Amino acid sequence: MSAIVDSSFHDRMEAAEAALLSPLAARSYPALRAAPEPDSPLRTPFQRDRDRIVHSKAFRRLKHKTQVFISPEGDHYRTRLTHTLETAGIARTVARALGLNEDLTEAIALGHDLGHPPFGHIGEEVLDACLRERFGVGFRHNHHSLRIVERIERDGDGLNLTEQVRDGILRHTGPELASTLEGRIVRLVDRVAYINHDIDDALRAGLLRHEDLPAAEIAALGETSSARIDTLVRDLVECSAAAGDIVQGPDAGEAMMGLRSFMFERVYIGQVSRSEAERIERMLRALFAHYAEEPPPAMVAGASGAERIVDWLAGMTDRFALRAFTELSLPRGL
Repeated sequence: MSAIVDSSFHDRMEAAEAALLSPLAARSYPALRAAPEPDSPLRTPFQRDRDRIVHSKAFRRLKHKTQVFISPEGDHYRTRLTHTLETAGIARTVARALGLNEDLTEAIALGHDLGHPPFGHIGEEVLDACLRERFGVGFRHNHHSLRIVERIERDGDGLNLTEQVRDGILRHTGPELASTLEGRIVRLVDRVAYINHDIDDALRAGLLRHEDLPAAEIAALGETSSARIDTLVRDLVECSAAAGDIVQGPDAGEAMMGLRSFMFERVYIGQVSRSEAERIERMLRALFAHYAEEPPPAMVAGASGAERIVDWLAGMTDRFALRAFTELSLPRGL
């Protein structure tokens, strides 16, 4: 019975993709995995990858990792987890509109930020600087996201994800484009999501007033976060459909990058963020120095000293890092 169900599901999915997907879409079969394994009788390979990511420990930790604001005093600020879910939802919309593989797009989006260290952009900068100073190597969260799914999860065995998902996770940022259009969707939508959602959070926190936002970019894209996302998604779908690639129109792309530059200047590396960054840097540097002298448990067999520190520190949630620093810094009672 199992073999019949397996064959029937596989055949139905292949037929559905042939009928519904664009010729440019990635096909779900055959599964391209580093370690071959039998296909699921009820899920395509990309659906299976999606589920493995969602059930991973690294995914669960995202709920306690900062997106922009450190330990925010409010229930409605984004975390790395909510950013991931919002990115996945927008990316699926784009993939569906273009006739591309939604399951592949969703799996990449759900896995793209698994390797982010605690404390958002600041944490990544500090960890990169510490590694360069002591070991002569750098840190990039996309590379660490790939390491998590390939080497760290499942007690060092990895998740054995498909080649297309791993490629999309690695190349959602950096100089190289993903090999699939689905991966390129996530690369662009990641920015669409975080720029607009971070504006929303900055307004809620009182770091920005609506009148502070750059007038030309707001006029081009919309007054609200929802309106701007809608404008950018419509532009992305229309221009990509015409180009046969994942591209933005010049006007929308320029306006979005203008907002990104504004956010870096006023929020990400602005005065308020910098004052908080100094405290975070002191804490992470102290933790890094401690683990360099007293290496943490190895998460991967044969890991180098630098890898052991990175795997441990980058895997921390904000609150775990705070607790570890407190335990190292404060005297213990008898």
